[in-house]
Amino acid sequence: MIASLQRLFLDLMTSDETSEEEVPTLELATAALLFEVARADYHLDKRELTMLRNLLRRHFDLGGEALDELIHLAQQEAEAAVDHYQFVSLVSTHYSYAQRCELVRMMWSLALADNEPHPLEEHRIRRLADLLHVSHADFIRAKLLVQGHLDP
Repeated sequence: MIASLQRLFLDLMTSDETSEEEVPTLELATAALLFEVARADYHLDKRELTMLRNLLRRHFDLGGEALDELIHLAQQEAEAAVDHYQFVSLVSTHYSYAQRCELVRMMWSLALADNEPHPLEEHRIRRLADLLHVSHADFIRAKLLVQGHLDP
């Protein structure tokens, strides 16, 4: 998987023109959705960026330059995207329901990393959870798990 990510990054960096039909990888789509949550309150806190790195490192077993490049590309994709459709549809197609619930839990971990819950972050997570077809009960369960109010 690391080799395919590195090929993707190399292709993206050496490409002179980008096609509008290019589809992001599952890793990039996941990272972009997480980055959307991190920037939802219009403030990227150092603790949130650290949490993003840790989440992506564990989730995709990445490190070093591959992880740095994934985060950089995720930031670019999130900032350039008009909507979340391309990311959400890719994740919805390839992730099981349990994996989508885990992604929502990761979103909550990211939003609460700075110990400052923000209504815009909650709104973004709720919207993404709905688009990912994660039930409201599982949305709340993920939040309570991250807050430590439920046992895993």
